[in-house]
Amino acid sequence: MTIAEPGAHGFDAGRLAAIDAFVKERYLDTGLLPHAQLLVARDGEIVHLSSQGAAREDGTSAIDDRSLFRIASMTKPVTSVAFMMLVEQGKVALDTPVHHVLPELKGLGVYNGGGAGVPFVTRPTGEPMRMVDLLRHTAGFTYSFQNRSNIDAAYREGKIEAWHDNLDLQGFVAALGRIPLEFSPGEGWNYSVATDVLGAVVERVSGMDLDAYFATRIFQPLGMDDTFFQVPTDKLDRLTDCWTLHPQKGRVLFDRGAASAWSQRPRLLSGGGGLVSTALDYHRFCRMLENGGELDGVRLIGRKTRDLMTTNHLPGGADLASMSKSLFSETTNAGTGFGLGFAVTIDVARSMMPGSVGEYYWGGMFSTAFFIDPVERLHMVFMTQLSPSNTYPIRRELKTMIYAALN
Repeated sequence: MTIAEPGAHGFDAGRLAAIDAFVKERYLDTGLLPHAQLLVARDGEIVHLSSQGAAREDGTSAIDDRSLFRIASMTKPVTSVAFMMLVEQGKVALDTPVHHVLPELKGLGVYNGGGAGVPFVTRPTGEPMRMVDLLRHTAGFTYSFQNRSNIDAAYREGKIEAWHDNLDLQGFVAALGRIPLEFSPGEGWNYSVATDVLGAVVERVSGMDLDAYFATRIFQPLGMDDTFFQVPTDKLDRLTDCWTLHPQKGRVLFDRGAASAWSQRPRLLSGGGGLVSTALDYHRFCRMLENGGELDGVRLIGRKTRDLMTTNHLPGGADLASMSKSLFSETTNAGTGFGLGFAVTIDVARSMMPGSVGEYYWGGMFSTAFFIDPVERLHMVFMTQLSPSNTYPIRRELKTMIYAALN
């Protein structure tokens, strides 16, 4: 691995270094975060890579560029690329009704009453759920952790999102087919299990298990040798500890790296949030997208497909502030659209952060994040392990300071 001279790529090295000092003082010295890793690249070259903090609770080892992190919802862009590869092969289309591939979801209605021990009452959907609804989170699904409706309560009761100890991917789809949608497809935006459903579509259309499809069609071709649903035994020593914020106790251990649930193949192969990766591997994934779907002579998707994915697909060109029915999301809603697997900046002023129109990004529940700016030809990958991801404004702070370091 080579770190390029920041000045040769239009960055102020001192201002990049100041980001590390800021993160150390505000988040690491105070114990708010267990560790932090920041990768910044421009023109495909890494210009900054810093690793700070302990990998494990005992503090005996520091994180480094080989450290493995649970990337949670940063899995979603991978699943979205996997689906679009099948679109390019003519096997499925964005306007294909989802029930044509997943008949378990045929006839799924919209919530119209009931729940909490009372049978659900439903009404028909205005339009069928289409594949594009899964990619842009307009399908009508939800997440159990939103804690705001009888539908997400039903998800919690059925342990819909329990990756390691409940449903497999086929059972997951069948369970969703018994729970109403929160709204008719296309009529709202709600951060949801839609990308997990998309993973089931990839399995059905490709005829391969999702982990095998990812490994053979995406990770091996791109040289992403440290990205997987199950951490191999010989790499488990590199998996960092993962933490969660408890209202009374503060930061508490959620998953111990040495005895991690991710050391076993998950029962539910979650296309919405199941992967483990490294900053260097995700850097390669970002480079592929920046290059229009190609990296080092390997093409996963066509340039125009990448362009389609990074265009706002919300109905009527709306932003999330006007479409969102969610109390939780990985993004600031104003000035932000949603493409096929990514949030997309459509109005920089309304976002109230520096950036570029057309920038696309997302993050994960353990506070990992990435963004790609095609105008400035730069991308960022940030790794840490603390949930929930909206605890601290570090993503906004990092993005602001990275742009401030541009000459």
